[in-house]
Amino acid sequence: MAKVMVVYYSGFGHTKLQAEAVYRGAAGMEGIQAELLTTEEAIKRLDDLDAADAIIFGSPTYMGNISAEMKKFIEVAAKKWYTLAWKNKVAGAFTNSSSFSGDKLNTLVGLFINAMQHGMIYVGTGMLPSQNKPQDMSSPQGPAPDAHNRVGSYAGPMSASFQVNPPETPPKGDIETAELYGRRVAEVTLQFVRGRK
Repeated sequence: MAKVMVVYYSGFGHTKLQAEAVYRGAAGMEGIQAELLTTEEAIKRLDDLDAADAIIFGSPTYMGNISAEMKKFIEVAAKKWYTLAWKNKVAGAFTNSSSFSGDKLNTLVGLFINAMQHGMIYVGTGMLPSQNKPQDMSSPQGPAPDAHNRVGSYAGPMSASFQVNPPETPPKGDIETAELYGRRVAEVTLQFVRGRK
């Protein structure tokens, strides 16, 4: 059994819905035990993360960057860096903002660099833009709200919620993208765990 932990912060509920989808995707895989923790819970249970085979980090993008609460978790978790306690664990990340861009890539890069600092092995989306609706890429409007990876991110799921409250946003396609990503990270984690044995 491999263990995948999803650690997230959500200020308005959008990233929470995304995190729950990532969790569902991972938990739905046979051979995976998944757990969902807020950054506050993860700080209190920091040593429990040592037993994870994979950690997926989720943060909203605020002013083009990682949220202060996720940054606090990262800084508390720096004590794990000293012993390389998370070295060779699988890692991933996801984010949400109120626009198509919002400079979300910067948030994912920050979460990626955090994973690299810990010596983790990072997994991207492995998904083309508008994966389930490729015809949308030939329209002026671009991918519809039910399109997978509608923002076209390879580094990790990006959702766009605009100024609409959850659960109406993130839209169906963004939630499904997050769920598929949780499954992908779980699949890669199983490959690593089985390979180690």
